Amino acid sequence: MAGEELEDMTDEREADQTQRGAELHVRPGETTVATRAAADYSTTNQQQQRDPLNTLKGCERILILGRTGSGKTTLARQLSVALGVPHVELDSLYFGPDFSRAPLSLLRDRTSAAIAGDRWVTDGNKRVVRDLVWPWADTIIWLDYPAHVSLWRLAKRARTRTSTLSAQAARTGRRTELPKQLLAAAKGVLTALRSHRGQRREYPRMFAQPANQHLAVARLRSPRATRQWMARVTEVSRPPA
Repeated sequence: MAGEELEDMTDEREADQTQRGAELHVRPGETTVATRAAADYSTTNQQQQRDPLNTLKGCERILILGRTGSGKTTLARQLSVALGVPHVELDSLYFGPDFSRAPLSLLRDRTSAAIAGDRWVTDGNKRVVRDLVWPWADTIIWLDYPAHVSLWRLAKRARTRTSTLSAQAARTGRRTELPKQLLAAAKGVLTALRSHRGQRREYPRMFAQPANQHLAVARLRSPRATRQWMARVTEVSRPPA
């Protein structure tokens, strides 16, 4: 959907003000209450034998990360059905009619309410709600595909949209949103290229932070690996009938 491209484009421009503010007030080596709490949580709960590469047993709140075009939302929907848990689509919280964007305060309120449950699958890279989602998640599935995979998928997506909108214009005689959609597709390609190296630098650093040690991470490096992983974990993790 175009929202995914706009989401990642916005993330490239927007800094996470909450996280950045915290960083400005914490000196290197300083121990905060939050850091100590995260360390305590890690010691007692991190090693609950969660092994998301092989099973999703014990994985209650799953966040799917990946660049534009990696298939985050598709995988989240599939996992939601397979595991019988709600799918929280962050795009739907952020975008209104015609992809208008919700104010930051409203987005954060919506996100907090949407992830308040004990079990869910969500997808998205939004920095402005990372401080809400990451602490409550317990598992991350990172779709770390080669750049050409995302670019190929974005190209196919753009072609499908173009064909659909052109057919609508021919049928109705009305002006379509084709120019806007083509622009969004082009920007999505640029965003995917920019984020390719950025995510590979940023995410391992984020995973290593004390506050994120409670997260069990599965890094999938190709669509084939993801398909094999999906078949494996849904078979052993499916709830009893």
